Amino acid sequence: MAIVSRNSVQPGEQKALVSLAHQLADSARAVILPFFRSNGLKTKSKETVRFDPVTEADKSAELAIRMALAKNRPEDGILGEEYDDIPSKSGLTWVIDPIDGTRAFVSGAPTWGVLIALADGEGPFLGLIDQPYISERFIGGFGKAFCNGPQGERSLKTRTITDLSETTLFTTYPEVGREQDYKGFGVVKDRVKLVRYGMDCYAYALLAAGQIDLVIEAGLKAYDIQAPIAVVEAAGGILTNWRGGTAHGGGQVVAASNRELLEKVLLLLLPFSD
Repeated sequence: MAIVSRNSVQPGEQKALVSLAHQLADSARAVILPFFRSNGLKTKSKETVRFDPVTEADKSAELAIRMALAKNRPEDGILGEEYDDIPSKSGLTWVIDPIDGTRAFVSGAPTWGVLIALADGEGPFLGLIDQPYISERFIGGFGKAFCNGPQGERSLKTRTITDLSETTLFTTYPEVGREQDYKGFGVVKDRVKLVRYGMDCYAYALLAAGQIDLVIEAGLKAYDIQAPIAVVEAAGGILTNWRGGTAHGGGQVVAASNRELLEKVLLLLLPFSD
């Protein structure tokens, strides 16, 4: 296989990769939806101190995606949440979170999503955020960003607000992570116009769609953030760690609709960054 990086992907191959990303998301949708808001969903916690659920739907969806990749892209690597990593032989790796927001999923809230990204040595360059229950899919890569949903297809473009006091900030939990993470979040929270909680990956989709301005989180894994990175950046936004560096590996993450806004937020987060 000749492809070793995003720069090696020719236009015809770009189209094929985007088509495959949709196919993977479709396969996950078909597996997951029968479980959502169903009676008798089997749930286990990955942790003993706090509730960190995993369900039949998570595992079944990731298996469906892995099977499709084994058939269509056997030389590519796979980094997923539920099963062992597969090293890449092609230089490309698919990064999968079958259900980002499993707590929302088991609660019946439609803010969870399927995350699929394609990355090379520099990080993710194609990403997809899919919300199966409301049939809304956000995809970004190769200089384009679109959403398909109940209102049809439309392009994605982030907002241009730079005044922090006029922005809307989302995060998944009030307790963002460790105490230092929560303190850093609080410094920004006190300066914005509106704060909303518990949105999981859907927050990044809304940022890409131009509905909100900021997402701040911590304690993330690579599979939590690589698809949102690609979608947000393709829509004109920017996503970094709290020091302004790459966030491909997870950890402390801030997504902003534009660079000027990001720089203002980073000044506030820096004292609390790793």
